[in-house]
Amino acid sequence: MSDPDDDELLKEALAGVRPLTQDRVSRRQAGQSGPTPAQLARRQAAMRDLRQDENLLTTEYVEMVDPHDIIEFKRPGVQEGVYRKLRLGKYSADAVLDLHRKTVEQARHEVFEFIQESSRYGLRTVLILHGKGDRSQTPALLKSYVNKWLPHLNQVMAFHSAQRHHGGAGAVYVLLKKSAEKKQENRERHQRRR
Repeated sequence: MSDPDDDELLKEALAGVRPLTQDRVSRRQAGQSGPTPAQLARRQAAMRDLRQDENLLTTEYVEMVDPHDIIEFKRPGVQEGVYRKLRLGKYSADAVLDLHRKTVEQARHEVFEFIQESSRYGLRTVLILHGKGDRSQTPALLKSYVNKWLPHLNQVMAFHSAQRHHGGAGAVYVLLKKSAEKKQENRERHQRRR
């Protein structure tokens, strides 16, 4: 057993001691207050570089289309009725991207980011305004690149030049893949009908 004098000495030594208000252990060392602005900037740059590495759209050779040509694309499996409604502008655009006065490189980046973000938010139909480029040195340059890029994006199920009141040959309706949540909603809706 312990000596009574030792117990008294311990009580005296611990007389001013109070329990901690919280029992969590901080992993930071003394003097550390979090990442520095330089560290945050490096992280953001690394994330940007990583996203740009995902962007496989190229600005290499493009087959030119006429400014007034209708551009269209449909993946196998897209129902004709859905494609017809897209073509006729029956689906309202959930978001719009305007590429007027953009360089090809800016447009490449913006188209990629726009489709990624639209897909992430579960949007189904979007509108891209690429313009016809009638007054440009190279007519329909952006239109030609949009026509080249969209089929390379997995989220794009179909696209078609817009109706006149939505921009005509200077714009394109884009149908995106349904998100898993939207697919589930459709299944549930159709099961209730039975």
